[in-house]
Amino acid sequence: MLKSGLALFFGLLLTSLCWMSGGMPAIAQTPSTVTLASATASSGEKPLFSFSGTPPTNLGVKEGKLLECPNTPNCVNSQTPASDSEHSIQPISYSSTPEQALANLKAVIQDLPRTKIVSESDDYVYSEFATALMGFVDDVEFYLDKSQSVIHVRSASRLGKSDLGVNRKRVEEIRAKFAALEA
Repeated sequence: MLKSGLALFFGLLLTSLCWMSGGMPAIAQTPSTVTLASATASSGEKPLFSFSGTPPTNLGVKEGKLLECPNTPNCVNSQTPASDSEHSIQPISYSSTPEQALANLKAVIQDLPRTKIVSESDDYVYSEFATALMGFVDDVEFYLDKSQSVIHVRSASRLGKSDLGVNRKRVEEIRAKFAALEA
């Protein structure tokens, strides 16, 4: 009985994902980790499921640029031309020192739920954000450009096609919280 109930649940889940992404979801096309979280998931700290996908290996800053967004609508990048309104977003401006700006940025990131800073340097932060229920992971990068006093940002979903605007909303939430620390 339990096996058939789980099979039905995952069948409905995959059907929902297909409907949301407009086709076969990426989780069925690429290897990913799917786990059932512990009983503490109800506290809101960890997602109930984890559709984390495979971490990308091509992230980082190359020649002063973050990776371009794919053609899917689940990514925003401040280094994308404004003519690409689907992916373009403004960088985060700062008025403090670069060191303080990076410290403020990390404080904002660490204050958000289901977030992990994966790597950082004196001008770069790479973090992972997981959704509350399903545990979908988004890769979010920040590049501090000292010459322009801005922090460039790229936020992209690992799996699926649509993110229902989550990446853009996240960057705007980070921008607002960051601005409050900079004031």
